[in-house]
Amino acid sequence: MEVKAMKVINGLKYWGQLLFLPIYWLSFLIPRDKKLWLFGSTFGRRFADNPKYFYLYLSQRKESLGIRPIWITHEQKIVELLENNGYEAYYCYSLKGIWYACRGKVYLFDNYSKDINFWLSGGAIKINLWHGVGNKRINYDNQHDKVRHPKNILEKIRYFPRRLSDEKPNHYILATSPMMCRIFARAFQVSKGHVIEAGYPRNDYILGEEIENVFSREERKAFNQIHKWKSAGKKVVMYMPTFRESEVLFSSVMDMENFNRFLSQNNILFLTKLHPKSKLKREFGQQVFENILNLNADMDSYIFLKQADVLVTDYSSVYSDYMLLDRPVIAFWYDYKEYTENTRDSYFDFDKYMPEIRAKNFEELKKALECALSEDICKEARSRSREKMFSSLEGDACSKLTGKINRILAGDL
Repeated sequence: MEVKAMKVINGLKYWGQLLFLPIYWLSFLIPRDKKLWLFGSTFGRRFADNPKYFYLYLSQRKESLGIRPIWITHEQKIVELLENNGYEAYYCYSLKGIWYACRGKVYLFDNYSKDINFWLSGGAIKINLWHGVGNKRINYDNQHDKVRHPKNILEKIRYFPRRLSDEKPNHYILATSPMMCRIFARAFQVSKGHVIEAGYPRNDYILGEEIENVFSREERKAFNQIHKWKSAGKKVVMYMPTFRESEVLFSSVMDMENFNRFLSQNNILFLTKLHPKSKLKREFGQQVFENILNLNADMDSYIFLKQADVLVTDYSSVYSDYMLLDRPVIAFWYDYKEYTENTRDSYFDFDKYMPEIRAKNFEELKKALECALSEDICKEARSRSREKMFSSLEGDACSKLTGKINRILAGDL
């Protein structure tokens, strides 16, 4: 009974949002302040990713830049975290949150403008910083996406509210190289002139740009714990798999008791950072091993990525970011056939996109770890792949992005 009631409530919320359309139209009439730049992430639920690091960069330089960055969120705990650290942030439905959503000229987000407030965004310049330079086909390039490629009239009607608030209008998209500019122009259906070529702000942090980070209490505790283990001589391996619909093969491939012994014998700390939608969160949460640290899926990955000596991943776009550190990577493709056939098409051949050590089962993973921790055998091939994905390796993304947005505001771009 409760499940049915929740479905009804969610359905009413979903279709009820169309009642806000007049507010959206009226929001185009409100004058906006070019110095007010608003930020949000992950549907307003997280303080993370490219918006986080660009927001911190600007906030720490706001007097010299003449910009007022404001974080808008659906989570009161994020407001408290930022206010306690001296930053400006507001709950999206508070009076100030609504006021600044109406007045901000620049919206910066990593999914859609509803990361901030779509219904009050009319007249704002919207810049999608996105959340990955990867191999998976996205948005309009993903033919399996029912929202953007409805198969019939019923699907068109069903997904209309989502298409409205997700997509309209997407003014600009950030991309990291000429190749990614071409891909993103097609995937987001924007003109090439509305694709901004610059690096990702989050990568400025891992490349050493002077951005003072903000940690939640949980993130600080985990960071200090990892730092302590590294100082004691442990090697840190970070496991970050992508999201997939089916994850049943993982349990049949991995022997966690055996793996924990292997980690102990080789003085390895194994960090797991699962995708927020992963069904494996419960499985990992129920198991406690002395050499495995399970990071909360909602934590900011980029706080910990710099600490990793080796990355273990699969089809995740985190691989592209980690390439910038030029450290060993293991492609743990235990479900390669199933994933490539049933989940999502890719832009490139995975072998060419990801020229790293491969492992397709438990024994191969252990051997790959031993190899990666003793010698980096893939540096040359990785360098070629990195140059295609990123135009700049200098860690100057925030500076370039600021300049380009100011040119957009001035009408020069």
